Amino acid sequence: MGLRYVLFIVSNAGVIGPHQRATGFFFPEIAHPFHVLDSAGIAVDFASPLGGKPPEDGYDGEDPTQSTFLGSAAYRRLGRSRKLSEIDVLDYDAIFFPGGLGPMVDIAKDLDVKRAVLRAWDGGKIVAAVCHGPVALLGVKGSDGESFVRGKKLTGFSTAEENGYADRDVPFDLETVLRESGAAYSATNPWQPYSVVDGRLITGQNPASGALVGKAIVEALQAQG
Repeated sequence: MGLRYVLFIVSNAGVIGPHQRATGFFFPEIAHPFHVLDSAGIAVDFASPLGGKPPEDGYDGEDPTQSTFLGSAAYRRLGRSRKLSEIDVLDYDAIFFPGGLGPMVDIAKDLDVKRAVLRAWDGGKIVAAVCHGPVALLGVKGSDGESFVRGKKLTGFSTAEENGYADRDVPFDLETVLRESGAAYSATNPWQPYSVVDGRLITGQNPASGALVGKAIVEALQAQG
């Protein structure tokens, strides 16, 4: 396998909901998949709708993978993320949307995000997301006019997980809207690792699933030769 490139597309939203809850990307949902990809020799770039330094949430300094990422050159590159509208996703082998509550604010409705998902998919690339990251897939319509997620097997942050965590803050429940959009949604017990691979679509349920998504991306790229 030659050198492969994955683009992480990260939220710029630092506040969500009527209670002005501080948010951003959820730190392990970048640190863990990055570690897996980096260990496999896969290069990672970072983009966001606005560019610049994305706000972050959920850092745990007792997790060595997170603390290593915090001190890395990759973290510094993340702090200077490129503006998504200035990037052609076909320059990458895969795109990946980490979660956190931030994506519910901007990634869920950003038109450049929707264009990126469709362009990557139609270009034969891998599309991946974890936790709240699958909001990137909502509102995307194929050339047939159908919802992108219709009939696709996937997962994402579950209703059972949202209840009591951020149901007072999020504008909608992700599992409910994915199902209403026609996705073949599945999940495991709350907060347990779980991922779903449906061809070139790779999704993970929650923060514990980031490494699984990273491994699935590596396996998918290796399978392409």
